[in-house]
Amino acid sequence: MFLADVRILGGSYGEVACVGPMIGAPQAAMVLEKMIALGVRRVVTLGWCGSLQPGVRIGDVVLPTGAFSEEGTSLHYLEDPGKAAPSTRILGVLREKSRETGLVFHEGKVWTTDAPYRETASKVRLYGEAGALAVEMETSALFSVAHFRGIELATVLVVSDELFGGKWTHGFREARFHRAREKLVEWVLEAVAGLWEAFPEGRDPDHRQTDGPVEGPARQAASGSEPTTS
Repeated sequence: MFLADVRILGGSYGEVACVGPMIGAPQAAMVLEKMIALGVRRVVTLGWCGSLQPGVRIGDVVLPTGAFSEEGTSLHYLEDPGKAAPSTRILGVLREKSRETGLVFHEGKVWTTDAPYRETASKVRLYGEAGALAVEMETSALFSVAHFRGIELATVLVVSDELFGGKWTHGFREARFHRAREKLVEWVLEAVAGLWEAFPEGRDPDHRQTDGPVEGPARQAASGSEPTTS
């Protein structure tokens, strides 16, 4: 696919399309739309984020339960992007299986922005005080597209850097960040297997099709800011 690399994996988790990389809301939305048109109905995305809270550290994992949208894509899908949320079924499976990883998990809202070089000190404080755990560039758009198209989607984010406290601390070269990335790839694939076992058929009733059916066979996908097979 011209927008991203695609690899098809098969195993105990069924047939999974691994798609990436995607950077920013517009590309993420275009890739997701293409995958939906090809038949994808269940998606787990894997990406990175910057922590806004002292208790969320480099190498930790965030499971977004919602997003503050400061990107331009979501409004093309929903009048109020803040109402978009992950699939409760997929999030439940991820939550249950998170205990097996040995990693530190957090659940809560994230702040999605189009402009990483405009993550100003005042905005970091504003969204941190509003309860956002982290900042990234795709989640609110992915939630909005999934809600609009009536598919199931949830997101997993590993913390790559920290913005709280008035300074930026990057962890892109830290061993704990790389360990978390590597462990999460395998964990996401195992979580997909859990989805097949828990929900072999049917759609999450919280996510309804709003613009007519998209024809094609049902599939699952794992996608993110990096190919999940890396």
